[in-house]
Amino acid sequence: MRRKDREITDIATIEGIIHKGQVCRLGLSENGRPYIIPLCFGYKDNNLYFHTAREGKKLDILRKNNNVCFEITIDNELVKSKEACGYNMKYQSVIGFGKATFIEDIDSKRKAFDIIMQNYSYRSFEYPVEAIKNTVIIIKVEIESMTGKKSAY
Repeated sequence: MRRKDREITDIATIEGIIHKGQVCRLGLSENGRPYIIPLCFGYKDNNLYFHTAREGKKLDILRKNNNVCFEITIDNELVKSKEACGYNMKYQSVIGFGKATFIEDIDSKRKAFDIIMQNYSYRSFEYPVEAIKNTVIIIKVEIESMTGKKSAY
């Protein structure tokens, strides 16, 4: 990282940013072209979890290339200045890389759904078996590396 004064190296702080995040942008690559999608997510034990329908562009891409990048940003705020070059953005973020796999068995899907829902609610939920079985795939990203960054803090 070029700006070491903005780097976050403490894993607890990095995980705190992840847990506070509401949207994870997942970066994929198809034939050398980037494809980025914002997704709801869950995080546990150095893994990210996403749910998706059984068909779609992201699945087509991941079946060919399971290397991914992800980004989560929190506390975005524009910092204004009298000078144009003085404008800045206040934020904390995490960027990482990993490998995506698919979870398709029912019990593992339920556990992954619980992890995802814990990011948005403290309630417990029931998941209709037929809906999970027939329409949903869970994408699990095993994180290989990640870094944190902050600005204007």
